[in-house]
Amino acid sequence: MGMIDVVPGISSSTIAILLGIYDRLISSISGLFSKDWKKHLQFLIPLGIGIGIALFTFSHVMVWLLENYHRPTFFFFIGLIIGVVPFLLYESEAKTKFRFYHYVLLLLGIVFVNLFPVSSSGGTIIEERSIPVFVMLFIAGILASAAMILPGVSGSFVLVVIGMYPTVIHAVSELDLPVIVVVGAGIAIGMFTMSKIIHYFFQKFRTGTYALLIGIVVGSTAIIFKQAGLAGSMREWILCTIVFLGGLVVANLLGRFEYR
Repeated sequence: MGMIDVVPGISSSTIAILLGIYDRLISSISGLFSKDWKKHLQFLIPLGIGIGIALFTFSHVMVWLLENYHRPTFFFFIGLIIGVVPFLLYESEAKTKFRFYHYVLLLLGIVFVNLFPVSSSGGTIIEERSIPVFVMLFIAGILASAAMILPGVSGSFVLVVIGMYPTVIHAVSELDLPVIVVVGAGIAIGMFTMSKIIHYFFQKFRTGTYALLIGIVVGSTAIIFKQAGLAGSMREWILCTIVFLGGLVVANLLGRFEYR
């Protein structure tokens, strides 16, 4: 999840779904201040440590892959996402519980996630350190984290859209603590608030929520495909096909292990 967080256009929550931990992630964040806070912390602390380590270390591997194997890397992600959809349908009991309006919600999810413009970078590094700048960074953290909770909507992508991506990534790479603390506070508040909302909908409208999320996950493949672009040479087409099939296999193995 940490490695994916640095890639605009791909949501770390989609990876949480692939790993079968999305429901528990939402429940743990939402219940952090409940009487079961210790149980939730036992899940969130190791997860948070893993994400933090990946952001500062393994993300360099992702940057290298995107620089040297741009299309194959994205095609692998497309395979992963498509491969998990059958298990999401299984988890939502679509065969027995889906009605006409559930399919409408699914289509709305596909449309929603594709309303955002596709970009690879945006904005410039903001060097100024003033109260208005910190307020903008705080709001950027809230918006990005709210998106991170939704599968298919990348927090990094939201930062790109609002022009704060270069500033935040530069702050992380340079360990600019004031910026990291302010953005981190916004992320914490945004994740807690959005998790409460999603947790409520999972409890009250489980099937409908799943239908919408499945649509968002499916729709996100179109965004990733646009970022990948069409492969050029025959060799690249073959490599993209191989890694795409590899993504399907990995998703199938993860799905069998986590969902069944």
